[in-house]
Amino acid sequence: MLYEHLGARPRIHDTAVIAPTAVISGDVEIGADCQVLHGAVITAEGGPITLGENVIVMENALLRATAADAVHIGAHSLIGTLASVAGASIGEEVFLASGARVFNGARIAERCEVRVNAIVHRRAVLPEGTVVPIGWVAVGNPVQLFSPDRAEEIAEAQPELDFPGHVFGVDRDTPDLMVQLTERYGSSLARHRDDLPA
Repeated sequence: MLYEHLGARPRIHDTAVIAPTAVISGDVEIGADCQVLHGAVITAEGGPITLGENVIVMENALLRATAADAVHIGAHSLIGTLASVAGASIGEEVFLASGARVFNGARIAERCEVRVNAIVHRRAVLPEGTVVPIGWVAVGNPVQLFSPDRAEEIAEAQPELDFPGHVFGVDRDTPDLMVQLTERYGSSLARHRDDLPA
């Protein structure tokens, strides 16, 4: 299903194939010969999303852009089943395996692999050809790779994430952080009430 959101309509190349149960919303451009499979969601929440040619977005994957962080997926990349990309730039010929997660402000260069259930943290930068092993976490610039059992080292490697501030505009030290966060974010998401079928 295609939706106009915030006055922007998806633009889909006539050779792209979009499954009838996929959802594509807002300022989204999908290039030639792309495949977007069942249950995938591609939603531009105030920032644009572009898919180069021959990109494959598998079942139930999520691509989400924000006003602060656009999404770009380079040509010949594959976004695996249940993978998610939030406000990140992905180079050409990249493989995001099932369950991979890429967070706001991350940049993944050409021919990288982010394997099953691996995480690329906010603002991490993966140089060309980097492989993030199954379940591992990529952090920082220059990037460091950690096994998931190294939580303290992961935290030390990413000192100024400020996820609530960067993504939601709420200071982490706010006493009612989750109240402020959900009210602001909910208000932003409520703009979907005015979406129109495209």
